[in-house]
Amino acid sequence: MKELIVLTILGIVISLGHAMFSMVSGPTDSKAMVKALTVRVALSVALFAFLMIGWYMGALQPH
Repeated sequence: MKELIVLTILGIVISLGHAMFSMVSGPTDSKAMVKALTVRVALSVALFAFLMIGWYMGALQPH
């Protein structure tokens, strides 16, 4: 479960970096930026779901 959470966080950071690169490269590639930010939001929601499921099943314990 912890590996899945780390991979999701890594995907969020990579997607955010891709969106930043698309934004800096100019206005011609705005569709790529929107797609990267959409992926980031979806991964963030998935991370929240993974955390809640892990907590519910007892795999993760809050501190």
